[in-house]
Amino acid sequence: MTAASEATTTHTAGAAAAETARDQLAQRLVDSAVPAMELFAVHLGLELGLYRALDDASTNATEGQSTPDRRSTGGLTEAELAARAGISPRYAREWLEHQVVSGLVACDEPSSPAADRIYRLPPGHAEVLLDADSPYHAGPVATMLAGIARALPLLPDAFRTGGGVPYGAYGDEIREGIRSLNRPGFIHDLASTWLAAMPDVVERLDGDPPARVLDLGCGEGTSTLALAAAYPRIRIVGVDLDARSIAAAQAEAAHVGLGSRVTFVLADANQASGGGPFDFATIFEALHDMGDPVGVLRAVRAGLADGGTLLVADERVADEFTATPGDVERMQYGFSVLHCLPATMAEDPVEAAGTVLRAPTVQRWAAEAGFASCTQLAVDHDFWRFYRMDRSVDA
Repeated sequence: MTAASEATTTHTAGAAAAETARDQLAQRLVDSAVPAMELFAVHLGLELGLYRALDDASTNATEGQSTPDRRSTGGLTEAELAARAGISPRYAREWLEHQVVSGLVACDEPSSPAADRIYRLPPGHAEVLLDADSPYHAGPVATMLAGIARALPLLPDAFRTGGGVPYGAYGDEIREGIRSLNRPGFIHDLASTWLAAMPDVVERLDGDPPARVLDLGCGEGTSTLALAAAYPRIRIVGVDLDARSIAAAQAEAAHVGLGSRVTFVLADANQASGGGPFDFATIFEALHDMGDPVGVLRAVRAGLADGGTLLVADERVADEFTATPGDVERMQYGFSVLHCLPATMAEDPVEAAGTVLRAPTVQRWAAEAGFASCTQLAVDHDFWRFYRMDRSVDA
């Protein structure tokens, strides 16, 4: 084979590979639109109470409640769903048909006239979409994406200028989505698994005098209240920079009767530890969002009592960047580009980490803040790593 023919063969192979890559990428983008739109439709179903109405119909049928409409059969027609949810019947039909073709809602007789079809939630779907305490409660993913969509028009300017997009610009959806996604873990795993990996800390939380605890970046207070419920002797302070989150946390504390042991404070994390000394502190999935992470850790350390401990839970990603990460890291990068990094950049940060917070970075921050040790706990979690930081060596 001559040099010319070899070059031609190489060019032909390269062109064929480029065409294959082109075709695959085009198909991938088209295919990606389908689940993306399904998530936005899920958000509509949650926001408008459509899934709740379908689940109520099934629950009433199971309990033997007879009503004038189709609830007695465990399903609803489009008109019944529209009436129950207070939406237009025409929108109800389109949403229901979309949900059926997406595999999210079942239809008894798809070939029946549209007005006669009966729709219901398949077994197990209500738990994923509606059960706020279930470990399988994934519906809030759609809520979070709706918040990102709200702020999306602001991102191009932030990218061009190096500015940011304030947390509040993402609306209630991002706040509610984060709270709802994390809630099952705080309810089921915080005491039984996460803190159980630190027996000495648990002993202090159960002991006398009552331990003082600080929960930084508490959001709507789910983690704070879960700690207070799990350890009835502690006194705990929850701190967050978002006023609406703190207001919601205070209301929930009063509702569940924990207001006497729980205090919520609207403050910057850098100044929040002045109410110490604290025996124990926590930062759950919030350190990567803080514009001065070393400053925050330094302030927490200063507010800890001798022998005090800080527990940090943050994203479970690889220690180093790789071009072929798993799906979890791909998802974290998506949240970082669209939400976490822009929200941090809006705070004029000292260091903007983004969502993809790697273990060596956490360890560097802990050392710079003066912690005597920073160790990863042997806690199995799909999305988080857990770091124990001790104020003193003999803690």
